[in-house]
Amino acid sequence: MTLLKILLLPPALNVWLVLLGLWLSPKRFLGALLIVVGLLGLLLLATPMASHTLRQGLEPYATPTHSQLESAEAIVILGGGRDYDAPEFGWGDAPANPTWRRLAYGVHLHRQTELPLLVSGGRRHGEQAAEASLMTAALRDVFDVPVRWREEESRNTAENARFSAERLRADGIERIALVSQAWHLPRAVAEFEAQGLEVIPAPTEFASPPPAGLAAWLPRAYHLNQSTRALNEWLGRAGQALHQLLP
Repeated sequence: MTLLKILLLPPALNVWLVLLGLWLSPKRFLGALLIVVGLLGLLLLATPMASHTLRQGLEPYATPTHSQLESAEAIVILGGGRDYDAPEFGWGDAPANPTWRRLAYGVHLHRQTELPLLVSGGRRHGEQAAEASLMTAALRDVFDVPVRWREEESRNTAENARFSAERLRADGIERIALVSQAWHLPRAVAEFEAQGLEVIPAPTEFASPPPAGLAAWLPRAYHLNQSTRALNEWLGRAGQALHQLLP
């Protein structure tokens, strides 16, 4: 997430609104309105109802059917972040929780189909080990599953698609099952299809429905994080659409 995105997403955005409202406080109505919008917006985004609504709109794909998977030639698992200096496994850094979820589902599909795996993820901040290397270690040591291709150059979804497509086409692979979080897949599918690959979406970690009654409106830090992730993805989709419109 770039610095600009951090400043434009909650909770930083809400803080800016409150600070601007305080600065405009001599103009009472506008200042008070910005403060209320900033604070209430933060509380609303932290509710299960808001986070579910924002994420659900990002999840158009169902899980792939057996017949769809039969036509695939490989499974591509996208990296979803890392935890730095994680002591549990002895690898130094380790895959972050979103990556573990993608790995687990990729293994599930691999065991159903015996399709070869490609893992994709590089070094966003110059880390010693590429994310794909950490994913390979997890698949080998935890799941006892081999990796056929390892793409270690990418820093974002567009580069995931470009560099992965190069490796796959070198081995004649044209149709893939693509594994990522349900909210991230539409943008990822578009990037891989733009590289000329046929893509079967393989989503995981769907948004859980909010609880019934008042509990759906009780704010929690977890749901603020989920809302922020969803807003970040909406921004990414807007940027992708704008890029497609520009010559």
